[in-house]
Amino acid sequence: MGKLLTLLCLSFLALVSGKKGFGPTDQEWGYVTVRKDAHMFWWLHYTTANVSDYTERPLIIWLQGGPGASSTGFGNFKEIGPLDVQLKERNSTWVKHANVLLVDNPVGTGYSYVENNAYARNNEQIAKDFLELMKSFYKDLPQFQNVSTYIFSESYGGKMAADIALLLYKENKAGKIKCQLKGVGLGDSWISPLDSVLTWAPYLRSIGAIDEKGEDAINKVTSAIVSAYQKGDFKKATSLFFGVEKEVSMQAYGVDFYNVLTRIASHKTKTGRGSVLKAKRDDEAAIAALMNGAVKEALNISRTWGDQSFDVFEAVSDDFMRPVIYVVEELLNSSDIQVAVYNGQLDLIVDTIGSIHIILDFNSVRSF
Repeated sequence: MGKLLTLLCLSFLALVSGKKGFGPTDQEWGYVTVRKDAHMFWWLHYTTANVSDYTERPLIIWLQGGPGASSTGFGNFKEIGPLDVQLKERNSTWVKHANVLLVDNPVGTGYSYVENNAYARNNEQIAKDFLELMKSFYKDLPQFQNVSTYIFSESYGGKMAADIALLLYKENKAGKIKCQLKGVGLGDSWISPLDSVLTWAPYLRSIGAIDEKGEDAINKVTSAIVSAYQKGDFKKATSLFFGVEKEVSMQAYGVDFYNVLTRIASHKTKTGRGSVLKAKRDDEAAIAALMNGAVKEALNISRTWGDQSFDVFEAVSDDFMRPVIYVVEELLNSSDIQVAVYNGQLDLIVDTIGSIHIILDFNSVRSF
């Protein structure tokens, strides 16, 4: 049976032989053609832990949100990689504890790219593409087939991680891939969009960001999403989502969806296709300059980083509001994969109140 952990504590700690890419670690990187006209980029940082062999430490796969935000860019330089955006060594990098595999997923994200509009259209296709990526990864680096592997994620990355983990588990069990997937971490994860969106107004009211009038105004526009959900019209629900986003920005005076304690100047919140689930606006220019400059040159990559990201979101927009709770429940009830749910208390997009609702609604929650 899967095990639900509501508190995430990582203390795996990561050295070795590989190529010298960009930064202080030994690395590997490359492209995999996961299907016709669809090419996925991956970048591995070998652990720098004081071990005799890097295989003594686990492999962590990191999935960014969006969809369309880049793991090799945002996750790497803003969160868990060995260097920050200013190229200073990060004291708290996960590379000190584990081997870290950053994947620009879905295809079209970051350095990944497609031809002939071959984007993934739903979570099922995203998972199938990722399966092909991992088959190629294990073929090139077979030593990792016996290394304990964990998938960690952020925001929409959590939605993708759920289906990816379940597919990897099933394919491994069927003998179609050899891997040691042990767990999946769902961080601020967009696994039940309705639970998240419906708690935006009460959450903002509870911290004094809006008053009763503002709460009523937001609830009025979110009620239309409920109706679309009940009809199974996720395409319409996605369209309505942007209206809720706009109303929240107006009623909460430009609240930052990533940190409710701050405001965005002149209420210039991004609304419309592309939306707030992507990385913070302030970081985009600096990271893009780095990825299309020094990193691109060091890794000898010809593609322009991020030039298809907007299209990635558009391609899955009809699937954007579809929940994957049933996938997480299958992981919990029908596999031995551990599931960790963790949340940032200042995040609005996937606020803690909504995440608690999600956890309590799991059919298996009474077992824990």
